Amino acid sequence: MEKIKASLRESAVARWIALGLIALTMFFAYFFVDVAAPLQRLLEENHGWSPETFGMLGGSEFFLNVFAFFLILSGIILDKMGIRFTMYVSGLAMVIGGGIKYFALTDAFAATALSEWLGTFWTAVPSSAKLAFFGFAIFGVGVEMAGITVSKTIVKWFKGKELALAMGLEMAVARLGVFAVFRLSPIFAESGGATNAIFWGLAFLCVGFLTFVVYTFMDIRLDKEIGADATLEPEDPFRVSDLLLILKNPGFLAIAGLCVLFYSAIFPFQKFATDMLASKLDVPIKEAAAIFSYFPIGAMVLTPFIGAFLDKKGLGATMMLYGAILLTVSHLIFALVPADVFSPFIAYATIVILGLAFSLVPASMWPSIPKIVEDRFLGSAYGLTFWIQNIGLLAVPILIGWALSASNPGVADLIAAGNTDMKYDYTVPELIFAGFGVAAIVLSFILKRVDKRKVYGLDLPNKKN
Repeated sequence: MEKIKASLRESAVARWIALGLIALTMFFAYFFVDVAAPLQRLLEENHGWSPETFGMLGGSEFFLNVFAFFLILSGIILDKMGIRFTMYVSGLAMVIGGGIKYFALTDAFAATALSEWLGTFWTAVPSSAKLAFFGFAIFGVGVEMAGITVSKTIVKWFKGKELALAMGLEMAVARLGVFAVFRLSPIFAESGGATNAIFWGLAFLCVGFLTFVVYTFMDIRLDKEIGADATLEPEDPFRVSDLLLILKNPGFLAIAGLCVLFYSAIFPFQKFATDMLASKLDVPIKEAAAIFSYFPIGAMVLTPFIGAFLDKKGLGATMMLYGAILLTVSHLIFALVPADVFSPFIAYATIVILGLAFSLVPASMWPSIPKIVEDRFLGSAYGLTFWIQNIGLLAVPILIGWALSASNPGVADLIAAGNTDMKYDYTVPELIFAGFGVAAIVLSFILKRVDKRKVYGLDLPNKKN
């Protein structure tokens, strides 16, 4: 106990420096996740992509995580091999995958035999998109592995302290990356098209990998101070069979279900939001991207305050319910308010509502998982949660791309032919997003009932002293 009391984690300065380093990596990772989001029209006009292809790009990020079970494997690797090893692997995967995605959109790739070979099958999808899917899938393995590693790292430094605040601040910094991408990606694209925007995203990923490396030196010192040794097996080691114990936990299932429903109405929406606002407001893409950029800013500002409230007062399960309600309301506004009435003021107000929802649910959801699972397989619990989430994040962008084309017959062909005046009607996709919100509301009530029966303490404060 004396070792623990004297450990680095008891220094507030050290705790927050560690948080800052890993949060900076996630800032750059989130930038790359959505670097193509404001570029839908450019990819359609200059690279021959369709809405379905663009939707597939969003879904491809999660392909290996879902079908090859890489996220579950990532959780097991994290529990078995430790934080530092997993950080190196995830950082390298992000950089390698990002590099492949960038190469796919270059003229150099278009002149290769690989491009010609990829064009011989699945001819409805351009060769550039096929290679971009592959690269983004590798990046997806890295970014999701980094996400669960960061979550466990924050628990390591902040459990019993400002846990929800720390997680909220990490999410806030990461969302600043989303703000940056909607501001900077269109600017980068002006001087070199979509390829230049992807290049800058890749450069940022390299910087993010370096911040992970710097953090590991702090992790080494902390382990030495508390007597941890990453090369030794724990007294009660994690077993693969423990995955069944996690999946039998009703609280875990409720939170994981809420997670996939909520994020399916947020992250896929981000990829289509710029074009949706441009179509509904009849404004240029750059202006629409600037409007939507305020969505993560609202979440960034509010999340730490909500985290601090949860640490001191609790009400985590209740916050998730309120967030699901606000999520549903925002998407119904986007879907049902007619274009001739829909104004920039309504757009900003709706984005604020969505940003508040994006603050409430994640800020209360992620600190709740340590309350319902044992520490020894916490990494695997996060891995399973992300895997279940990724099923939705894989399928929903493809669903939205298909729904957009099906509800706007012929529009994609006219845009590809050079008719820049054509606009998509996003009513059907927005109703789909609202449907996820309604399901999340129902599951939030179920979670509150499970919490009351199992006494997880999801509505109790996180801070113990």
